Order: sequence, then C-alpha cells, then structure tokens
Amino acid sequence: MAYPPRVAKLLVKLGIARYLPSVRRLLDGPATALGYCSDRLLSAPLQDLEPLADALTPAAADTIDLAQGTPRFDLVPSGSSKLPADRRGWPPVAGIPELRQAIAGKLLTDNSLAVDPQAELLVTAGALGAIHTVLDTFINAGDHVIVTDPVSPLYPLALRTRRARISWLPTWMEDGRTRFRLEQIIRLMRNAKMLLLNSPANPTGGIIAPEDLEQIAWWADKLDVLLLSDEVFERFQHDGEQVSIARLPKARQRTLTIGSVSKGHALAAARVGWLAGPRHFIRPCLATAALRTPFVPTLSQQVALAALRTDVAAFEGVRETFDSRRHYTYERLRAMGLNANWPAGAFFFWVPVWDSGKSGRAFAEVLLREKKVLVTPGDLFGPSGAGYIRLSYAADDGRVHEGLDRLTEFVEGIQSKPLEVRKAA
Repeated sequence: MAYPPRVAKLLVKLGIARYLPSVRRLLDGPATALGYCSDRLLSAPLQDLEPLADALTPAAADTIDLAQGTPRFDLVPSGSSKLPADRRGWPPVAGIPELRQAIAGKLLTDNSLAVDPQAELLVTAGALGAIHTVLDTFINAGDHVIVTDPVSPLYPLALRTRRARISWLPTWMEDGRTRFRLEQIIRLMRNAKMLLLNSPANPTGGIIAPEDLEQIAWWADKLDVLLLSDEVFERFQHDGEQVSIARLPKARQRTLTIGSVSKGHALAAARVGWLAGPRHFIRPCLATAALRTPFVPTLSQQVALAALRTDVAAFEGVRETFDSRRHYTYERLRAMGLNANWPAGAFFFWVPVWDSGKSGRAFAEVLLREKKVLVTPGDLFGPSGAGYIRLSYAADDGRVHEGLDRLTEFVEGIQSKPLEVRKAA
C-alpha cells in the first residue's frame, strides 16, 4: 500500500520501512538510502510497479506475445534519422516548428480540430510525457479525477503518485461502444476537477459515441470540469464516426488532447507525443515541461516528422490488415467459447475468463507456463478487470494465428475438466 508522506518518513526514522517488501525490492541496497528519498517516492504505490513491469517485460524468444501494446510496421522513409548540423543544439521546449506544424495539419485532417501550432501545441516525451505534464500542471493532492473503469494502468498509477483521489466511472461495452450511466458521471463531476477520456480505449477497444461526448461536454461546461482526451489509438478506429471531443463547442475551451506516433505510426521507441489545447492551458503546461523535461530529443522529433509526412494512403493497407486481423481474432475467440467484447478500435480484445474458474491473473500465468502465450491480466486495468484478460492482435499474422492455436488448446483443456476441478486449480 502507499503511505502518506508523514507516515512514510516515520517508518523510515523508526527503521521499519526497510522491512516492507515493496521498499526492499526498490532499494536492493543499504536501507540508509531511504533517508534521502523524496516524499513522493516514499508515498508512491511501489507495490503496483512490479506487476506493471512484469506486464511490460519483453516475451522470451519461444513465447507468443499477445500482450504487446504497440504495433509493428514500418512506413518511415529511410534517412529520416539523419540530423543536419544546424539541428544539433538545444531544440525549442515546445518542439521544433516543422513538427508542430505537421501535428496541427494531422489534427485538422484527421480530427477536424484546428489548432495554432505556435500557441496551442506542445511536443512531449510520448503520450505518457503529456499525461505527467498535465497532472503536474493542474492536479494537487486531494483533487478528484474521474477515470473510466477499465483503463490503462498508467493513469491510476500517475494519479496515486500525486496523491489525487481517483473517482472510478464504471463502464461496459455494447456493440463496440464504451457505455456509462449518465447519472453516475454527473454525480462524479460535481466533485471532480478533471475527467480522463480514452477513445478508442485501452484495454477494451471501445469508442465513446458522439451523442455521449455531447453529454459529457455539456455537463463538463456546466460543472466546470477539465477534460483530458487520450486519442493515441484514433488511427485504429474501424467502426463508427470518429469525433474528437475538443471539436465540440462546449468542450473546446476546457479540453486538452493527447496524441503520439507510438501507436498510429509504430514508433513507440521514438518517445514523441503531443498535447493540444487552448492557449490558456498550453502556456502553463509549457512552463511545467520546461521545469521537468525541457527537451524532447531533436533526433526523435525528426523521425516523428518523417512519419507524419508519410502518405496517408500508405497507412490504409496497414489499417485494412489490422481490421482483417480483428475479425479473424474475434471469430477464433468466440469459437473457443470466450465471449470477447467486440472492439470498434485499437488492437485489443477484452476477454472475460471467469467461466474457466480462474481469475484473469491466474489464467494468464497458467497460459504462459503451459502454452508459452503471453496475455495481460485484467486486474491491472481497474477494479472491474479481475475476471478478464487483455489480448492484443498487434503481432504479425503468423504469431497471432499460432498464439490463438495454443490458446484454443489451453481453453479446451480447461473446458474438459469439471467446474469444481477448474475452481480448485
């Protein structure tokens, strides 16, 4: 568990902290080093880092990785990493002008969102860098932040590290849409400073319908709630109308939009993302970025620029491949008796496994041990995820096919056992 700073410091002074498992794993050295650690580190949810790190660890060579959160394809022109002599100094804190211009063009073309590249865009160290910048700029300890359940584990971890109060918004999937009860979100908004949105969503692949975005925008304006919209998977939206909430009149002046080249351009290693929003929000975020991580490497920005300048038509082949893989994976999962939710976007399936008699974590651990197939336990994604796994189809076709073959064998083995035996296992 995470401890308040005063309690954490007391545990350090009394010498008790060295016996806490999460602290011992963190230190791996002399316990006296604890006395030098900051309040934020000592009170952070350190126990959550270990399962998250396990989930992000690359799979062994003989393992089929159906957990990966980043796609693999290459549309970036060769030579894009060559850095001219005049670009070897410090880059602008907000990002190189050409990249900001390219991002603005992309937002206008793909999202119908017009932004001023000089005043309403900030280049960040990936989407995660944008998230941390926003939270450090606007969120204080004790502030209520609404987070959809389930959600990427990086959001609650970042919020808890800042001692914000997480208000979970229960959601469910319906025909590829992320659904929620309007009365619940209104009630949560009355005490909240910010609402985090993700569409298409990780881990479900659900999208928020335009009419639901209208409701969110209206109530956020009425109750004065900031909106943070994570749209990193927008290039992989296959069904439904693609609408960025920042386009809506009621939301335009209170929304910060996150994007990156990690998913849509398969460039997670470049660590380039962006934050778009009204000038009155971007300016303070720029000040925070200058104090925290003032420069995204120019070389990475050059690669991102080359990616954004690639012909949009070239990506259509990639998108069609992923859409075909989505249909194939869905049919295979249903044939196994796994009632996966149909995803409208991203490249994940949110798969209930409680009928197997196992939790999502136990299912994932046994699947890896017995069949060398890696999936992500659902409990990482929020309170509702204990009976789920997240399965990614971002790997190449051959690995997806082989992984699903092994998963079929595993599920058939479970289904052949009586229910009481499954539960006992």
